[in-house]
Amino acid sequence: MKLYNLKDSHEQVSFSQAVKQGLGKQQGLFFPQDLPEFSRAEIDELLKLDFVSRSQRILSAFIGDEILTDQLAERVKNAFAFPAPVSTVEDDIASLELYHGPTLAFKDFGGRFMAQILAQIAGEQPVTILTATSGDTGAAVAHAFYGLNNVQVVILYPEGKISPLQEKLFCTLGGNIHTVAIQSDFDACQALVKQSFDDEELKQALHLNSANSINISRLLAQICYYFEAVAQIPAEKRDQLVISVPSGNFGNLTAGLLAKSMGLPVKRFIAATNINDTVPRYLAEGKWLPNQTIATLSNAMDVSQPNNWPRIEELFRRKDWALSELGNGVVDDKTTQDTMRELAAKGYISEPHAAVAYRILRDQLQDGEYGLFLGTAHPAKFKESVEETLGQTLPLPQELAERADMELLSHLLPADFATLRKFLMAKALK
Repeated sequence: MKLYNLKDSHEQVSFSQAVKQGLGKQQGLFFPQDLPEFSRAEIDELLKLDFVSRSQRILSAFIGDEILTDQLAERVKNAFAFPAPVSTVEDDIASLELYHGPTLAFKDFGGRFMAQILAQIAGEQPVTILTATSGDTGAAVAHAFYGLNNVQVVILYPEGKISPLQEKLFCTLGGNIHTVAIQSDFDACQALVKQSFDDEELKQALHLNSANSINISRLLAQICYYFEAVAQIPAEKRDQLVISVPSGNFGNLTAGLLAKSMGLPVKRFIAATNINDTVPRYLAEGKWLPNQTIATLSNAMDVSQPNNWPRIEELFRRKDWALSELGNGVVDDKTTQDTMRELAAKGYISEPHAAVAYRILRDQLQDGEYGLFLGTAHPAKFKESVEETLGQTLPLPQELAERADMELLSHLLPADFATLRKFLMAKALK
């Protein structure tokens, strides 16, 4: 598999190199040189397979012979050891529940696959994973890499801007997991990660790698659950399928669009955002004008400068698709809460991010279409806001209950690169 840097197409790397490197020159994202496609007959055969077998074939289509088939199959089996069920909400709408993994969020798929692949290709070389999180990435990455030999993990997150239970899930591990609360917002955390990768001395000294959705291994892993979703939908509804994706950094939507480019029958996608609406405004006005990030109930989507958007534009250019065909919508907190109550009245308990995706899907779904919205996190991960909105108590899943009373092990730092650099060099790798 060959990939090129979206900011410098002359920089071309293998899949293994892209996984280890994370970002290219000038903080450029890597993108596949070849976009594999399956015929409709091949798609139909793939959809008959079990999740792991199908995923191995999908990933092999991208990765090629860089990783032997048997080795890749074993890595996929280890990574995708939990289901991604489709749950009916209404006659014409269902939810793809991506929160049945160990950290109760969709990022378990990408995080665990990346950990498996990095273990496969890195061997004995020490690696430092440096990543920013607005919530679920941190937990998924921490648990995926926890205890792995020769791997240190440093996770930056915005102080006070993720849910307390999200924080407990990844800031209580210790060991090779180092968590840092940054006194700012997620965009500042993301900027610090980019500055770190621009510092050649730091990058070489720590063998830096990023586990954000900018890493190609995480992105490819996410393609697989879109196929799994379609496999569970009745065949007669597949050609009228509309998928609404709660979007913050836009990695999840990028993966869905890559699945469509492979031939997966999806009529259209909807990019569902909260009031941090850089992309919807760009699609409407043609101008990229990020605003200051605003804190919302759907905090994992509080991103004003989504990292993965250049990949979406590149895919649309390569496939000769029109960006005007990408659905989009914006939901404020009041509407999010109203929607959570509406879903609860239908017997479906939702957290804020899924509610945003459902709301826009419900509003834009046309007669004869079948809608699917992504449930990206277990409602209990947002226990406080869900309980306050619905006026009912949520039981804690075991994964959260066992960590709820543990002490946080995080460090507190300002949004200052020099301070972070000193921390990384002096403490994180001791």
